[in-house]
Amino acid sequence: MLWLKKIRRVSESAETGFLGRTLPELLDEGCDLTPNPEAFHQWTTLGWQTLSNQMMRSAAEDLALGLLHLGLDRGDRVALLMHSDTQFCIADMGSLLAGLVNVPIDLTQTLENIIATLQHSEAKVLIISNLDLLNQVAPFLGQASHLQHAIVAQVPDRWGQKRSQSATHPLEESHLIPSPSACLLLSAVHLQESEQNGPYCTEGIKIWSLEEIQRQGQPHLSDECLQQLRRDIRPQDLATLIYIPESDGHLQAVMLTHENITANALAAFDTLQNLKRGAKEVVLSFLPLNHIFARTLLYGHMAYGHSIYFSTATRMMKHVQEISPTILATVPLLLEKIYSKLLESAHKPTRFRYQQWLQRWGLQLAQRYELGKPLGLWYGILLKLADPLIFSRWRSLFGGRLKYLLSGGAALNGNIANLFGAASIQVLQGYGLTQTSAVVCVNRERLNYAGTVGLPIAGAQVKIAPDGEILVRGPSVTPGYYKNSELTRTSIDSQGWFHTGDLGVFTTAGCLKVTGLKKDLFKLATGKYIAPIPIEKRLKRSPLVDQAVVVGADRKFCGVLIFPNLLGLRHEAQNLGLAETMESLLHHPWILERYRAIVEAASCHLPYWSAVKQFRLIPTALTVEKGLLTPIGHLQRAAIQEQFAKDIEALYGNVSKPLDQPNIPPPPSLYLEGETCPTFAQSLNPKFTT
Repeated sequence: MLWLKKIRRVSESAETGFLGRTLPELLDEGCDLTPNPEAFHQWTTLGWQTLSNQMMRSAAEDLALGLLHLGLDRGDRVALLMHSDTQFCIADMGSLLAGLVNVPIDLTQTLENIIATLQHSEAKVLIISNLDLLNQVAPFLGQASHLQHAIVAQVPDRWGQKRSQSATHPLEESHLIPSPSACLLLSAVHLQESEQNGPYCTEGIKIWSLEEIQRQGQPHLSDECLQQLRRDIRPQDLATLIYIPESDGHLQAVMLTHENITANALAAFDTLQNLKRGAKEVVLSFLPLNHIFARTLLYGHMAYGHSIYFSTATRMMKHVQEISPTILATVPLLLEKIYSKLLESAHKPTRFRYQQWLQRWGLQLAQRYELGKPLGLWYGILLKLADPLIFSRWRSLFGGRLKYLLSGGAALNGNIANLFGAASIQVLQGYGLTQTSAVVCVNRERLNYAGTVGLPIAGAQVKIAPDGEILVRGPSVTPGYYKNSELTRTSIDSQGWFHTGDLGVFTTAGCLKVTGLKKDLFKLATGKYIAPIPIEKRLKRSPLVDQAVVVGADRKFCGVLIFPNLLGLRHEAQNLGLAETMESLLHHPWILERYRAIVEAASCHLPYWSAVKQFRLIPTALTVEKGLLTPIGHLQRAAIQEQFAKDIEALYGNVSKPLDQPNIPPPPSLYLEGETCPTFAQSLNPKFTT
């Protein structure tokens, strides 16, 4: 580790071996060095379906040639609205091999953000997982003026034959989808099995299945053609656009090159000293691949020829037991849930008192453990005694073979890392951003401290600015924001340092510790970004709200502290015929229902995961004199969170149902703010996105 001018980095010799690669080269490396006949596993209702890494490469090559056959040019954008599965991998790698720039879209985004992403990126092709998703977005695709093709990854059996039949047996126009590519009218009956009407695509958008596009590419398949495709891709070429929110709530497109991501994936994997190449390393992947954390790890697994099982958040605990992974990447929320269950089981009454005593003893023993600190002789003996009795059961929750439990996307409670460490479950917390291609720092096996995010990976340079902001420079830092030179200029200075908006310090061991936020953005425990300012502005439009503070950093959902406009509230109470004290009003069901409606209206146009789930009314004012506002009226968030810490904790205590209030009929005069949130402003139906 070099300590030059307070810049933390590894030696330069460790950096150069990871440069100059493209993303298709990583898949080629895995296929050539460690061919794996069962590299990709997709869960279906019929069980696991398997692809070798060579089959994955062939499928991607067919798709690449098929996409080019559509008339796309190098650098054109291809949007991916897909589940995180094998089909995503094919679409991702196929578009990259064709020299195209792909744009993964979060399935949980609102329809308006999905269409805005298609329009802003000027995507010419949309690859979508299935017809159910197509049904939801199709009525709005006409607003994406550059879109020419929609490719459906999974279609019903004999879908192509049914398309041909619909040409000779056209139905009523209200049930048809234009398909200019084949001069057909596609019947909604042939597109889906649900009872709702079929989607209505704007004329000019051609509908294909993924298999059709791959078949179109196969006649052009040759070794020379494939070699030329690879020669045409340069490491510095743009690979992907990833849309993330800025503090104003608007989505901005982070540009990442092939080398940005390949250098990051290889350097990150190099920190895992006991990681082997080949099929014996088993990976359970359940995080969304539209996020750079899971996606960068995926490319590393491809390069190493690992066996990858794709799961979902709802099925992953079952699949962990089934496949016994050696590597698992997660976000803190999952570990928090497991931690809570361990605490609950230790205090849950049972007929077997000895068993309960044993659980409590083991838990108390583990809670004394501190990563990175030497064990006393007697404490070490106690840990060994507890291992077969208690800790082995904890390890079995993760399948019993886990070598690496990687946590990223948000801050992890240090107590959780310590507790699992006592049970020999190695949790390695890391730090990074979309703009740094995922990983900046990560803890190491022999240098792992709870509450820190470890040392920089090879190539990453990290320093702390005079105001405490974490700055990052290196080959994995984004070249900037697509179509936003001003944001690029303010985020990356003239010396190439990216300003993260996070605050941090280095410990005496050289590990980075994230201490707070400079930017007006935070992450939930799920790793999702939240922009609080737009929500707060919407709430303050109500005459009943003086100030609002959205909270939820490293929590499972958003909450809000509402500081009522007391004059407006008193006037509202008079209208409702309530002559109670202010303290009583703040707990009156009619008043709470009034504020609940205000909060729900403010959450319209937000993805469901960023909507406010709980609120709390606080009868005081935020002022400059109290140190809670700046002289120009901006929130002093750190001071507010410190002063109202108990109120914030109350938002997250024993929540059974979001915004649930007593079932008391409101008076006839109660006016509930806003109307039903329009479909366009809502997230896609979660039934089809998980």
